[in-house]
Amino acid sequence: MPKAVVIGAGIGGLATAIRLKAKKYDVLVLEANEYPGGKLHAKKQNGFRFDLGPSLFTMPHFVDELFELHGKNPRTYFNYKKKNTICNYFWDDGTRFSADAEHDKFVSTASAVFGEAEVNIERYLAQGQKKYDLTASLFLEKSLHKRSTFLSKDTLKAILQLYKLDISQSLHETNSRAFSSKKLVQLFNRYATYNGSSPYQTPGIMSMIPHLEMGFGTFFPTGGMHQITQSLFHLAKDIGVEFRFKEPIIEVLVGHGRVEGVKSQEAVHYADVVVSNMDIYPTYKELLKNEKQPEKVLKQERSSSALIFYWGISKTFDALDLHNIFFSNAYHKEFHHIFKVKDLYEDPTVYINITSKEEPNDAPKGCENWFVMINAPGNHGQDWEELQKSSRRNIINKINKSLGVDIEKHIVSEFVLDPVGIESSTSSYKGALYGAASNSKFAAFLRHPNFSSKIRGLFFCGGSVHPGGGIPLCLLSAKIVSDLIQ
Repeated sequence: MPKAVVIGAGIGGLATAIRLKAKKYDVLVLEANEYPGGKLHAKKQNGFRFDLGPSLFTMPHFVDELFELHGKNPRTYFNYKKKNTICNYFWDDGTRFSADAEHDKFVSTASAVFGEAEVNIERYLAQGQKKYDLTASLFLEKSLHKRSTFLSKDTLKAILQLYKLDISQSLHETNSRAFSSKKLVQLFNRYATYNGSSPYQTPGIMSMIPHLEMGFGTFFPTGGMHQITQSLFHLAKDIGVEFRFKEPIIEVLVGHGRVEGVKSQEAVHYADVVVSNMDIYPTYKELLKNEKQPEKVLKQERSSSALIFYWGISKTFDALDLHNIFFSNAYHKEFHHIFKVKDLYEDPTVYINITSKEEPNDAPKGCENWFVMINAPGNHGQDWEELQKSSRRNIINKINKSLGVDIEKHIVSEFVLDPVGIESSTSSYKGALYGAASNSKFAAFLRHPNFSSKIRGLFFCGGSVHPGGGIPLCLLSAKIVSDLIQ
């Protein structure tokens, strides 16, 4: 039986291990942390439970597929429900908008709230779907770095309709052309953050991202986001994947242009195939430091990071749902600070995720668990202690203004995660949440491939390589790797 070693038990690593087991590989997963899940982890404090990483769940069929590969009923391991409300949006002038998951309701309500013609909203959403349909099978489901991909009918079809993809203009320009309402432009600009980019730099093709929410729906896993990786971990163990935790890798072993295995702090593990779920930058700089480095890829601009406050709140709020956004009044300045100044803007856009809206046991009775996040630059040596203090004040002021409450007196539990903590706990270079940013015309298409062209048997999965970050794309990276391995 051929042997595979997977470096890292993040969602991409777990999915890859499960897929390789289905291909009759003997699979060993080595993880530096004492737990599986990578960024998708959880913590309990003072009676509150918090998901630490990704908070948005779309396209759950990619998770279900992993169970079905092994003849397992996904519902035995993992359950979820579809959300009726995608997100609640707030502006400082008192404007509020609840984005309904039902298409017609979304369009009619958005038209009424923002004074935008329904036909404009319908046209924009339809164009987003077309962009997704044109590119999904090419960009998301296949390796862009194999000749066979570019000889396919799907590629030819996409190339012939390249003018429809808005690659030559920014997402902001695409949205400004579509809508007269500045608030609606801002609402759709925010989707650039789904891959850690700026709407003023990332190309307009990213206007297909809303389709992932509105076309496929948003969901909440029973037990919280952490249950996604927990269920995959249990599946992997049930099908015979071996795990070793607290065993960091120090070197990928290479001989005569072929991978031979890995060396950890504990042992040497020989393998026919090695798959790294570790961020591509430390993979090369630490584990492959004696091999030729893909400098062009490694020098790509990193995505945004995050500053997250985990608050136990001694009050409930009917105006809030699972997902909530409080917008900045100067969106362009906010992204300029993040990507150019490498600083945090005084008026940040605030995202609040409250899983106790769906899982009451995530907070004591009469309380809520708030995951309060602002987009942040990566770790470039800033004074994060001071940035935490100033950002906390700015966040509280924005929440108080929008909700008419003194929220600080209701904070009964708190801990904080900043880019330094993200980098140290997940090996994400500079704390970048999505690897490379997509802040140029072709950046999204120039991520590191899912395989090494120099070292046979070496592959890569996860958010720092093709096709990108976020749960669905990480799962697709595992599928691409599996398809590449014979």
